[in-house]
Amino acid sequence: MLRRRLLHTLKLALVAFAYATCATPANANTPSESFPNKTVRIIVPVAAGGSADKLARTLAQKLSERWHQSVVVENVSGASGTIGAGQVARAAPDGYTLLLGGEGVTLNASLFKRLPYDTRHAFRGVIKAVVSPQVLVVRPNLGVRTFGEYLALTRSKPGELALGLPGNGGIAHVAHEMLSRQLGIEVNYIPYPGGGPATLDLLGGHIDATLITLAAVTDYVRNGRLTALAVTTPYRSKALPQVPTMAEAGAPGFAVESWQGLLAPAGTSTEIVERINRDATTVLAQPATRQQLEEAGFVVVASSAQALDDTLSKDLPRYAAVIASAGIKLN
Repeated sequence: MLRRRLLHTLKLALVAFAYATCATPANANTPSESFPNKTVRIIVPVAAGGSADKLARTLAQKLSERWHQSVVVENVSGASGTIGAGQVARAAPDGYTLLLGGEGVTLNASLFKRLPYDTRHAFRGVIKAVVSPQVLVVRPNLGVRTFGEYLALTRSKPGELALGLPGNGGIAHVAHEMLSRQLGIEVNYIPYPGGGPATLDLLGGHIDATLITLAAVTDYVRNGRLTALAVTTPYRSKALPQVPTMAEAGAPGFAVESWQGLLAPAGTSTEIVERINRDATTVLAQPATRQQLEEAGFVVVASSAQALDDTLSKDLPRYAAVIASAGIKLN
């Protein structure tokens, strides 16, 4: 009797095990299907108020609505963005900690002798969301209304004009150094932990000019609080079509375009990366979102994850060469 009961119990257990084994693949969600089931963090490695912050908060809001899950933005500034980037590099590769990055990720690989992560292997691309011009803006009472007048002023007072940098060694620094070497001008660089603080000091008259991502200052240019002289791209911005390119205004052939997007820690599964890319692409394609970003001065591109990986691979040696030839060094 006892033996029969034991055999019956064992039989039921084997049937249950077989059912569970067969049923699980058909019924269980894949990681990408269940993602996200908790709060997602987007780390912005610069101070609040700049263009990266604006983009991150737009993406966070729209992704939160799509996912029905909290997406929070955290500004972790310092050391030209390497502190925030380091947090993401060390995070679990599960898609719940993302970096709002740009070309600064690759610039820093050449600017710092030592980093708390290996740029070549620390991240994988998720999506290049936007590209944008850098724009040269000055305080209105500087007495400079055109790019030509800016060049004349810097040449008449070499090293005296105070130009704020949204990050020492960032794309603005590299771009203006390229401009300085091409046109033979010299300014006094004032580094800031991001575009927001640099803009505030320019608005307050504490510095004379800044070269910054256009989206960070579009509204200030429109309302006359700042004067835009030229953009760095080979095309004019739809947001401020009256502002000439530097190539048009006196720097033949000059062209620098910056980008911003999402990166994840290396090791994040392709399924999770593709899920985030797909949903970010969807929200960027929404007419209201696209219009909001393009009116601010961004150009929405919404690339594939692989395209961003390719950009990272190409930018590393390209910026290394520019930084070495320009002799840019961090203090």
